[in-house]
Amino acid sequence: MAKTHRTHEEASIEMFRADPDLAAEYLNSVLEDGDETDLLLALRSLSKAFGGVQEVARQAEVNVHTLYRTLSEQGNPELKTLAAILKAMGMRLAVQPIQHSAVQA
Repeated sequence: MAKTHRTHEEASIEMFRADPDLAAEYLNSVLEDGDETDLLLALRSLSKAFGGVQEVARQAEVNVHTLYRTLSEQGNPELKTLAAILKAMGMRLAVQPIQHSAVQA
């Protein structure tokens, strides 16, 4: 019996497609620990799990070339574009207070 091999990327795409909550946790982790470039790379990776860049662009009502540019390492998306991309992936922006380890007087 031949064993089929999947790349890490293929396995990740399948996991995120099967569990959108995991995709949201992944993005939240990137937001906590990473910078803007990391977020854009994560969104580009996640777009593959949500139908591909063309499908995400269609649902977000964004030009495909614009989406590729937006999610590149040099991308600088507007807030409304970021919100549209997340909505196309079944997610939304949220704001949380920063947890401080000590109460400030």
